[in-house]
Order: sequence, then structure tokens, then C-alpha cells
Amino acid sequence: MTGWTIEDMPPLRDRTVVVTGANSGLGLEGSKAFARRGATVVMACRSVERGESAATEIREAVPNATLDVRECDLADLSNVAAFADGLRDDYDAVDILCNNAGVMAIPRSETADGFETQFGVNHLGHFALTGHLLDLLRAADGESRIVTQSSGAHEMGEIDFDDLQRERSYGKWSAYGQSKLANLLFAYELQRRLGNHGWDDVISVACHPGYADTDLQFRGPREMGSTLRTAAMGVANAVFAQSAEQGALPMLYAATADDVIGGEYVGPGGLFDMRGAPEFQQSNETSRDEETAERLWAVSTDLTGVKYDFERP
Repeated sequence: MTGWTIEDMPPLRDRTVVVTGANSGLGLEGSKAFARRGATVVMACRSVERGESAATEIREAVPNATLDVRECDLADLSNVAAFADGLRDDYDAVDILCNNAGVMAIPRSETADGFETQFGVNHLGHFALTGHLLDLLRAADGESRIVTQSSGAHEMGEIDFDDLQRERSYGKWSAYGQSKLANLLFAYELQRRLGNHGWDDVISVACHPGYADTDLQFRGPREMGSTLRTAAMGVANAVFAQSAEQGALPMLYAATADDVIGGEYVGPGGLFDMRGAPEFQQSNETSRDEETAERLWAVSTDLTGVKYDFERP
């Protein structure tokens, strides 16, 4: 995969791709790349207004883009379910699901369902969405893929089953690390369960963008009302970060490259895994712990009320 770029993506005509958080950053760049290759891109966005604005931007670059902007608020499980129901009404299959949306290092808040926001949006929202769309992914013609966006921050994460919602002790970075570790535990456990049930036509893959210049880094400082931290983040992004287009490459590779198999982890292969062309990498030992993954799966099922139906023909 040395030097792999967007130009190396295969044709995606007659393919349907769902991208969460498609209105900005990695999601926007990923949606643009999928559209350029001929896919129908369902842009799952918390704000339809911002999603439509992003769609206009994509159409300026890709005049023949086939885009479908829909509301999907990962902080509200009823909204996630409604999004999935609407998709099922209008589509026969989904070929690629990119669990991309996320929040990072924000002051503590809660989702509509009472979950700590970073854990609720980054993990539980995507856990529920994937479960709801499993039948559409299985209905795809040929192999379908579920790509879950994690982060190098998973290495500082710990799944605190005694305080998952961080009600007793909250640190914005430790909560973010927990959510990104949960993303990997979920992606790998999903692959194991797909394999165990003989669903070889659906694979689960994880990725991370390295350090990419997106709006993700600014939400925390803005919610804190810190002008100084916002400005400092802007300087750091300008000096150290790669572009959002480059940061989207691991997700695009995981979603489309021929040599990807279930359970892989794709990230940029440059300096400190922060930038560069995508490559296969190894996440930390904790992310591969099957006992923790099984426990997290059970807890996630209880919290979301979404039970995966692997027996469905």
C-alpha cells in the first residue's frame, strides 16, 4: 500500500456508502472521495442544514455526485433508530458503513439518553447504528464493510466498568481515551462475532487518522470558552497536522482496498503514526482483550437496547 492515495480507490458505481459526521472534516473529505468514485453517499449528519451545506461543497468539486443528506444524531438513540428505519425504507442494501463521527475532549455533558457524551456519541451511538443496519449490510451484493474510526488516544484509554459514564470522576482526555478504546474493542469483537456466525460477506475494520486538521480539536476549547486554547489549537494544527483530506485516507483504504480483511487496523505510516500514507498497524494489547470486549458488548447491548440479530437470513 506504499504511497496509496485517493486515486487508487476502485470504482464504486452501484454502491451505497453511509458516512456519519459527513458534514465536516474527515467525514466530508471521505464523502467527497466516495462520491468521486461513483458511490451513492448517505451523509448522516446531526445537523441537516450543515449537511446540505457540505453537500453543496461536494457537488462543486464533483458535479455528478449522488448524495443523500439525512439527520442522524448519535447523541439520541431514538434518532439513530429513526435514521436506520428511514434508510431501510429507501435502500435495499448498504455496502459500506463508516462509523466516523465523534467528539473529543469536551467538558462533561450527557446525551439525550443520559450517557456521558464522548462515550455515548463515539461508541454507543455507533454500536446502536451498526446493529440497526446489520440486515442492510448483509443484503449487499458481495462483501460489505463496517469501518470504525478510532484514534491513537486509545492507548491512554481504560474501560472503567464501575464508572462508564464518568459520573464520579471526569477527565475530558481520559473519557475520550475510553471512547476510542471502546471503538476498537467493538470493531474487533464485531469481526469475531461475524466470523463465528458465518457472515463472511460482512467484515469489520478499524482505522485512525493520525493528527489531521479538522474542527474536532476546537470543540473542547470553544465549549470551555477558552480563547487562548482555541488559538493554541489553531497554531498546533497549522504546524503539525496533516490535511483532513490526507487524514481521511486510512478510512478510505479500510473501506475500499482489495487487501483489507476483517479485524485490521489502518493508520498513517509516517512520523509517530501521525501523518502519511495508510498502512496496517497494531493497536495496543488492551484493545485486543477478548474478555473486556465481550463485557463491553454486553453492557452496550443493555444500555442501548440494541441486540444484534446474527441469525437473520
